[in-house]
Amino acid sequence: MHDVVESLEQDLAYTTIMTTLGRLFKKGLLKRKKECRAFMYSAMLSRPEWERREADSLIAEFLAGPNPSGQLLISCLLDAVCDQDAELLDELEKKIRVKRTELSRGTK
Repeated sequence: MHDVVESLEQDLAYTTIMTTLGRLFKKGLLKRKKECRAFMYSAMLSRPEWERREADSLIAEFLAGPNPSGQLLISCLLDAVCDQDAELLDELEKKIRVKRTELSRGTK
């Protein structure tokens, strides 16, 4: 708990921090174990795991919507990839080919 307090850039009440950690634990974002009279908190997911989960959720929401939403998502994704990294576009194209092959074989 003291590590959390020291790492924050602003002063927050101890109870505020404890409430927040408790809520994050209940939501499944933190794990905790009791050591002596205190709880020790740690992340349930690594940063890449969390990012993957959030990206999956966002994409699932877009694709569950009306058809233009899915098309918009793909269009924006391609534009962003092209703006950021041409090599990433090549990697995306390779992954699409692999997925098409898997789908045609009935594997995933």
